[in-house]
This record gives sequence, structure tokens and C-alpha cells, in this order.
Amino acid sequence: MTDPGNIPILRTLSQQIGTPVLTTAAEVAGRMVALQAQDYGMSKWAFGIRIPGSTEIMIDDEIDSGKIIRMHLLRPTWHFAASADVRWLLRLSSSHIKSALKYRDRQLELDEKIFTKCNSIIEKALTQGEHLSREGLIQELKRSGIQIDENRASHILVRAEMEGIICSGKQKNGKPSYALLEERVPPGDRNLSKAEALKELAFRYFSSRGPATIRDFAWWSGLPLSDSSLAVKHNSSRLVSETINDRTYWFNDAIPGTGHLNDKVHLLPSYDEFLISYADRSASLAMADNKKAISSNGIFYPAIMTNGQITGTWKRIAGKDAVIISCKIFGDAWQCSGNAFGKAVNRYSEFLGKEVRPEAL
Repeated sequence: MTDPGNIPILRTLSQQIGTPVLTTAAEVAGRMVALQAQDYGMSKWAFGIRIPGSTEIMIDDEIDSGKIIRMHLLRPTWHFAASADVRWLLRLSSSHIKSALKYRDRQLELDEKIFTKCNSIIEKALTQGEHLSREGLIQELKRSGIQIDENRASHILVRAEMEGIICSGKQKNGKPSYALLEERVPPGDRNLSKAEALKELAFRYFSSRGPATIRDFAWWSGLPLSDSSLAVKHNSSRLVSETINDRTYWFNDAIPGTGHLNDKVHLLPSYDEFLISYADRSASLAMADNKKAISSNGIFYPAIMTNGQITGTWKRIAGKDAVIISCKIFGDAWQCSGNAFGKAVNRYSEFLGKEVRPEAL
């Protein structure tokens, strides 16, 4: 690695954006452990840019079949994870998530008695394979006299996830739903101890996002720095490290995919792992452009990535006959008028199964 300029190139390859070799969303989720899924539609495209020739319909099929599951994990926020990994990830992060929400739970007067009652209502509503939207579950809670104002509903539903009661179900008119975890995710045989789970999480993180620092891993996982350091120590024989400018980067030297990134442009979705996986994003995002790509309250905008560097942002506008792509380019980094940008737009069009064209400049 040695040259700091290699970091964004290696990360692009590790993240399966440069020259992807995986073929299903479950494979991508398995490699990356979890992909942030706060923006539901965009999170499907996060799989799309990592799977050659994939379509939104293909990702929808894997969601509906339960091969990938969407729920609150890690920091916490919404994530997609492979079905096989959901239970050990939940065991690893549930206590941390409940602790992080405890103060606000008290403000909302949500105690264990109320959570227990709500869990029972939710479980009953989803029995026998029933899948309900968020609105449907809220109606069930309201019918039972549960207050759902002031964002109480969100806390109630997250607690039901943390207790292993609910997870994502089949989509309802293109929107997410909830189902019983027990019916969607078989128990399996991966009953990892905390130490084993930490080791597994760190290995997959650095294999799919390296080169990265322990601080990056702690930020992404939501784990204490002490646990993060221990997890990396347990992987010292499987990962390699290199120190550049007083920072130690860890990675797996068996990076899948080969090739160069010259003249490659990608339309990254909002909250994509290429940016959100790291506490320090300066390898790919210039400090002067940071506020253009990430809002002051932590919203990660859809980004244009050119040869491993963030060169602008974009947004989709639903037109009458097509999806329109509107771009904001950083400074004089206008590399989006050429054939490479056209290929990126065509790839997004292929994924959506709709005509996509850039806004007239």
C-alpha cells in the first residue's frame, strides 16, 4: 500500500465497487456484514452498484424471500444484513442499542412494563405469517390504548427488534413491512460467543472496507474502542497492517477483483458504505467538500465517485417519462460530462428498469 493515494483505490476494490465479483445481495451482505439502510430505496441501489447486471427487482426478490433482513443493528441505525448473520449481530449489539436509547425511553415514559405489553400486542398481530406495515402495527398499538405520539412508536418497534421479536417482512406496495423474526430467520447454528462475534465482525469489516483504522471500525460498529482494539488483536494473524503518517491501517491482502479505476464513475447512493464506513473520510473526500456531501446533522447525500474520489453529489427527480439525474459538481472536478458518467447513468437505468437521463446543463 505505502502510498496514501492507494487507500481509496483499495477501499473501492474491497467494497466491491471497482471490479465486483459477487452475484447476489445475500453474498454482498455476507461479505460486508451490514449495509446502512436508512434510505430504503437508495439502500437497494447500494447492492446494485456492487452486483454486475443486477436489477431492483432482483434485490426485491431477496428482500421478500428473507435472504437479506433489514433491522436496527450496530451504531444503531437501519441496516441490511444476510439472514444467516442477523441473530449473532443482534446478540452483539442489542444491549448497546437499548442502553443508547434508555435516556430517551425514560423521557417518553416507556418502561419495561409498557415494552412487555407492546411486544405482546405486536407478536399477536404478526402470528401465522402475517406481515404488517409500520402503519399497520401502529394501528394495533393504538387499538390497545398505547400512546404512539412524540416518536414513541419508533422506540417501541426498535425495542421489539432488540428483543428478537420482529424484523423486516415482505414488501407491501414497494414499502417495508414487519414480520416475526422467528418465522423469517431460522435459528441456525452460529451461536457465537461475544469474543467470537467481535472477532468475526472485525475480520469482515477490514476485509470488506480495508484499509481502515481501529478508530474507523469503532465508529462504524458502535463498539467501545477497547472492544474494537481487542477484536483486531484477535485477527492479527489473518489481517495485515501498515502505518502511514502515524496511522495504522488494517486490511485483508486477499482483495477480490482486480483492475484499475481510471475513468470510472459511480453514482453512490445516500449513506453508502464507501463514505459512512469510516470516521476519517479524507482519503476520498476533501475537507473543503465535506459539508457539500454530508449535512451538519449527518445526512449523507448521494455522491458521485470518480476514481475513488468524491467529486460531487446527485439526486433523482421523478420526471413524467424518465428519472432525471441532477448533479452538483465540486469545484472544477467536472468529469461527469464524458463517457464514464454516461456509463454510470446507464447502469442506474438498467437497475431501475426505467429511462434515466442527466438534467440538461
